[in-house]
Amino acid sequence: MGHDTVPSSGSNITYICDPSRYAKLGLNISIFPFCDKKLSYKVRAKDLVSQMTLYEKVQQLGNSAYGVPRLGLPEYEWWSEGLHGVSNVGPGTIFDDSIPHATSFPTPILTTASFNESLWKTIGQAVSTEARAMHNLGHAGLTFWSPTINVARDPRWGRIIETPGEDPFVIGTYAVNYVRGLQDVEGTEHYKDLNSRPLKVSATCKHFTAYDVDNWFGTERYNFDAWVTEQDMEETFNRPFQMCIQNGDVSSVMCSYNRVNGIPACADHKLLRQTVREELNLHGYIVADCDSIEVMVNDHKWLDVDNETAVAYTLQAGLNLDCGVFYTNNVENAVKQGKVGEAVVDQSLEYLYVVLMRLGLFDGNPKFNSLGRNSLCSNTNIKLATEAAREGIVLLMNDNETLPLTTEKFKTLAVVGPHANATLAMIGNYAFDSKIAGTPCRYTSPIDGFSSYGRVYYEAGCPDVKCNDESLILPAVESSKIVDATIIVAGIDLSIEAESLDRVDLLLPGKQTDLINQVADATKGPVVLVIMSAGGVDISFAKNNPKIQAILWVGYPGEEGGEAIADVVFGKYNPGGRLPLTWYEAEYVNKLPLTSMQLRPDDTHGYPGRTYKFFNGSTVFPFGYGLSYTKFNYTLTALQTSQPIKLNRFQHCRDLLYKNETFKPSCPAVLVDDLKCQNKIGFEIELKNVGNRDGNEVVLVYSQPPDGIVGTHFKQLIGFQRVFVAAGTGKKIQFTFSVCQSLAIVDYNGYSLLPSGGHTIIVSDGAISFPIQKNFGLALCFMGEFLLCIGRPGFVDARAIGQVKDGDNPASLILAETLLRLDSRWLMERLDMISTHTFANYGPSNFLSKAILKTKCQTESDWVKFLDKKSNILIHWDCYWWKCPPPLL
Repeated sequence: MGHDTVPSSGSNITYICDPSRYAKLGLNISIFPFCDKKLSYKVRAKDLVSQMTLYEKVQQLGNSAYGVPRLGLPEYEWWSEGLHGVSNVGPGTIFDDSIPHATSFPTPILTTASFNESLWKTIGQAVSTEARAMHNLGHAGLTFWSPTINVARDPRWGRIIETPGEDPFVIGTYAVNYVRGLQDVEGTEHYKDLNSRPLKVSATCKHFTAYDVDNWFGTERYNFDAWVTEQDMEETFNRPFQMCIQNGDVSSVMCSYNRVNGIPACADHKLLRQTVREELNLHGYIVADCDSIEVMVNDHKWLDVDNETAVAYTLQAGLNLDCGVFYTNNVENAVKQGKVGEAVVDQSLEYLYVVLMRLGLFDGNPKFNSLGRNSLCSNTNIKLATEAAREGIVLLMNDNETLPLTTEKFKTLAVVGPHANATLAMIGNYAFDSKIAGTPCRYTSPIDGFSSYGRVYYEAGCPDVKCNDESLILPAVESSKIVDATIIVAGIDLSIEAESLDRVDLLLPGKQTDLINQVADATKGPVVLVIMSAGGVDISFAKNNPKIQAILWVGYPGEEGGEAIADVVFGKYNPGGRLPLTWYEAEYVNKLPLTSMQLRPDDTHGYPGRTYKFFNGSTVFPFGYGLSYTKFNYTLTALQTSQPIKLNRFQHCRDLLYKNETFKPSCPAVLVDDLKCQNKIGFEIELKNVGNRDGNEVVLVYSQPPDGIVGTHFKQLIGFQRVFVAAGTGKKIQFTFSVCQSLAIVDYNGYSLLPSGGHTIIVSDGAISFPIQKNFGLALCFMGEFLLCIGRPGFVDARAIGQVKDGDNPASLILAETLLRLDSRWLMERLDMISTHTFANYGPSNFLSKAILKTKCQTESDWVKFLDKKSNILIHWDCYWWKCPPPLL
């Protein structure tokens, strides 16, 4: 709200519909139904909007809403950021001498590496508590445009630092937990009417959609057109948003700058209104990335539209709020010119005000009134920032168990490199812009952290991460000669990868490689290389250098990063993080442009695949990789696989392409939307810590589709758990998966299909693996009494057919084999042809016809016994008999 009006500073918390506030304004609150708490939010929002003039309505459509004084409606600033802590980026959050700090947690790419859902939610809760405290003090609104949940499709993208990595399922799971942490008010998580569910703060999942090019060799997000197949859209780009909306119940979605298949994302009716609003059922508002409509007109030059036509298109497409002034400057004329109806404006405002009401801005929320200055930079939050960094750090190499170091043996330390004294670099972006007031609670740099473990000799080695001046290398080399151990803290920062700045290669910049090699060659003790980055870096040279014994990746570890790094190196904390993205070799980026959007390999152009799901070449380190100071053993202790799925006459087979010489089932797949999807896969594993240190193990579970299907993934992550196991003990861990969600693939047309055949479940890169056979049963009705199941994808094989004994009439064998081998779709289309008359064409049968005639009224079990005993048929395991739902024939 306007910082001078709602809320007030200090302890005198107020809200819009506070009777005393209206009295001070000289207004009679009783004449404003939108302040009547007995009415629903929807009715109240509609009443509020209906009392505004067109001009007043339009003035509320930008991030800086001007309010309506005659109605007692104050100003409100919608734009605040909370990507990994309350940020000073965005005008909605004000830091000054009275409120100078907030906690800066690790950036999302490192937090994701913990693979700890409870941690993700806990950080969200801490951020929203600090946000509410600042709101109570008159220093913040309650709408935070975070988190970023775009897929890190290519390692060069500059904004990987903001993302949860490359896997859509992981990203979506992160989004659900972080959003729940931000938004959920305890005890109100399961409201029946989600449009009235209270919110602690409002979160925004961004940027919708297919956005992952910022500025690459002149191609900018402001003019980039992302050409994306329906397959990739459904399977990859939109999946995190689907999870964020449907599972996280996020209250806002932000559309992106880029075009998608020729249409600006913020003007795409299919993306915004049809997908986000209707199919995914968003309970909240849709906002533009800042100045996106202006970008659409001036940069994309889409359809060469004028300003009024542009805002008409975006409003009708479903864009409710503009970050900027394009709506406030142009919507009134667009309505007056007849290009968009005023009712469309009304609907947008109603979505906005319902969210503000859910936040308590109209009625107050006493539950949070106690939050204030003591809630900011609390000891609890600072400890949480440290723990989050520890949990995310990934041990990439540890030759000869060099780590952890001990204080008894390693008393003097050379801490060198461009990040050895990092502070601002550790907090990444969307934290604290140094040009604006506000800083983290404090900084603990790497040299600060290591100073608590030994005597530190610090040398930068480079003036900055670009390291174009080699004059500082020699002092770093000399310092490494006189110490017991050397820690080199290298990497990249926002001058290399950032919003509006994509990378051009995967190498360490400038002379950093020379610095690392020269220091390693000179030192007499162990060398530990610490890499600070978001995207992967090709450090093959370091992996292959025998003088470098250990390597850590620490992302951008937040304000407490130095303490966390030192704690891991010296064994106070046993690392358990896993890489949330693939680290490719340097030449990878020479094989395909950043601007090619496909994820699957493109043999026509010689492009390799992207992400672990579609790339099977050599890597520096693969997705999900990470070591520990201890060792874990896996044992499968229980397994419950689902039964084959029984199909009815309305569930039809879908075709799939298979590679040559691969067996193709008669029913390759079924549309997931046609299935009830009640089938589950469940299993239990025992995880034993057989080392001598307590530790955390991240258990990753993948599904692998049947062999030979063209264009699908190699494997996909379907679940994970981070588990603490004390040394010498074990823990049992259970997993349960929906067959439809976990074994499905997406075909080229964008359909989600469940393929038949042999799937494989893989646990932690093969520690455990087991097959899952998924087949479909097709029911055929005979004599209106019983059903004969013909197995999908297979049939009774030749060996079974050969054991049918019917010497009286060889034709019956032909009939049996024909029926069992007929394509199931063909059979479904010709059910009316299957009758006793059909059998008569083959002549009397001691095999089938007699069985049908003689057992017409017997029980299901008798029928099966008869076939088994008299005909000696080996029934395939996925065949079923059950009562026929009359009448089919």
